[in-house]
Amino acid sequence: MSYIRKRIQSFSHAFRGMHTLYKETPNAQIHLIVAIIAVALGFLYRISSGEWLAIIITIGAVFSMETMNTALERLSDYACKKEIHPTIKKVKDLSAAAVLIMALVAVAVGLIIFLPKIF
Repeated sequence: MSYIRKRIQSFSHAFRGMHTLYKETPNAQIHLIVAIIAVALGFLYRISSGEWLAIIITIGAVFSMETMNTALERLSDYACKKEIHPTIKKVKDLSAAAVLIMALVAVAVGLIIFLPKIF
């Protein structure tokens, strides 16, 4: 298989993964709705380039963390055949905590950018 064909195929796999994430992960759907609201508010309040940069990086970080969390959860469930294993439970809890931390950071970024504009 040629180099270019392999790269195209790798993008195909990545887009299929994004489709799976949004179709099968309720939290990713919530993140998507909040991201759309943040972008809409950005246009409404005409935020600066620096603020756009913060919003875009934060949205990307939240989605990346959610994607890694989902992948780790699926792999963990597969590895332990969906049986409860104390170590797997800790790994899944830590992975979920990483998403929560990033989501809280995203809320903080949103509040810092939008609260002064709203009030």
